[in-house]
Amino acid sequence: MLELFAGSGAVGIEALSCGAREVHFVDNQARCLRLIESNLASLKVTSYALHKKDSLKAIDFLSAQGISFDIIFLDPPYRQDLAKNSLLKISSCDIVTLSGIVVLEHHHKEELPEREGSLILFKQKRYGDKVLSFYQMKTQLSER
Repeated sequence: MLELFAGSGAVGIEALSCGAREVHFVDNQARCLRLIESNLASLKVTSYALHKKDSLKAIDFLSAQGISFDIIFLDPPYRQDLAKNSLLKISSCDIVTLSGIVVLEHHHKEELPEREGSLILFKQKRYGDKVLSFYQMKTQLSER
């Protein structure tokens, strides 16, 4: 799993507690990564990687390393076009497995495309002002 704009790392930590093999946490704030590392140490978790990088640059970095993910979760700051730009970057790099999904949390006024490259929007859930948009690879949809 990959958690971009990780912040507290709550989503990735929850994934590890539910059996994820490994989680990569990306945030450009050292204090966020220190908090994540501290929380993981207290839980005695060792199957993770921390990346102090801009999330968009991290996508290129991970792609260059040949790493791909079954789940990518991102919660970028709202109303800065980061949701749309992140989706575009993810779709242009080979970091989503064929059966993988991208879960993007964004403000309800941020319009996201129904399709970005080979990623297709298949579900949205609104919670107050926030929306979770779920994308998966086009090939996965055609298998249904």
